[in-house]
Amino acid sequence: MGSSLSGRYRTVTECKRTTVFQQFTYRIPSLLRLPEGGDLLAFAEKRATASDTDALWLVMRRGQVSHDSVQWLPMQELQDATLPGHRAMNPCPVYERDSGTLFLFFICVPTKMSESHQIRTRKNAARLCYVMSTNQGQNWSAVADLTERVIGEREKYWATFAVGPGHGIQTASGNLIIPAYAYHIDSWCLRVPCPWTVQPHAFYYYSTDRGKTWLVGHTVHRKSCECEMAEVVDHEGKGHMYCNARNRGFRRVEALAETNSTGFGKSGLAPKLVEQHHGCQGSVIGFPAPKPYLEKHSKESTKPTDSLTWLLFSHPTDRRRRRNLGVYLNKRPLQGSNWEEPWIINRGPSGYSDLVYCEDKELFVCLMECGEKSEVEQIASMCFSLSDVLETTGKKAEIQ
Repeated sequence: MGSSLSGRYRTVTECKRTTVFQQFTYRIPSLLRLPEGGDLLAFAEKRATASDTDALWLVMRRGQVSHDSVQWLPMQELQDATLPGHRAMNPCPVYERDSGTLFLFFICVPTKMSESHQIRTRKNAARLCYVMSTNQGQNWSAVADLTERVIGEREKYWATFAVGPGHGIQTASGNLIIPAYAYHIDSWCLRVPCPWTVQPHAFYYYSTDRGKTWLVGHTVHRKSCECEMAEVVDHEGKGHMYCNARNRGFRRVEALAETNSTGFGKSGLAPKLVEQHHGCQGSVIGFPAPKPYLEKHSKESTKPTDSLTWLLFSHPTDRRRRRNLGVYLNKRPLQGSNWEEPWIINRGPSGYSDLVYCEDKELFVCLMECGEKSEVEQIASMCFSLSDVLETTGKKAEIQ
């Protein structure tokens, strides 16, 4: 499987693509759907150039799904969502349904300070921040810096850290989850961190009180980086936290834990989820398994299906370059890595992406970096249905 599409990868008529951010340099897409009214909120970083050190501030556009596309309103620049002398990076929103509060998490990094410099010097400079809104993102609070309160003493053992990027989730029990990763300093030599022992690990921040207080959650023990989380509900109604993370080992990292457990169990590499040499961010979402599928399997089997949740994952499918964004379906996420072959939704240069599911419209929306010559030319949105995904495998009848 090289830089061209192979016979293994399924393609159908490409969906309509709508430009969301362009003309300037925009990177790091983040997408959230508000349950009240169904508005989509798309976030990204505005940058002077494509370089991470040239990030400026966050931007946002509000949209509504109309048939097979999204109608987007004019862009808003969130220039106040940062700290003085810092740039805002890695947008990661989450919505608290009981209070109607929208939290937009991000990190603030000193201007021109690179992640590699922090790793090399073993001295973190990132700050954990958020702004919140109680009116669906029409207005935002002042920036809250949670670094000392939440991370505390851990900071001296982290060379740097970040959130997401992408989106957070609220579990069925009400917990708020923000995916994150940190470069851990695993050992010290004469009170100096050993240079070869700084490794990234995915984890999450969480809140059990509607976002009033935040804590550091469980860590994936295998080396892993940028990540997203999804909750998978089994046939008994028990929630399981699924983590899908970036990796440099040519395969994505997966980990699973019960939502209220003491930590992630054994993590592993996903055989069918390819990763480029230096890795790339990917997005994962959980959504209810179709009722016809559940009814059919409950009649045909003496054992109930292991999961009431299916997963969808988006990521470039080319091993060598960030090209050919595909979506992968997993109908049995609690039975190991059961990903099907990907459906290519964007041919050519493709980078970071984020997914949402609009259950009332039975549509997925993907926000993705893409372009003709480079994946950082624009950020665009695309809508498609579960039927579109299943049509390429000839399994559309499973949801009818």
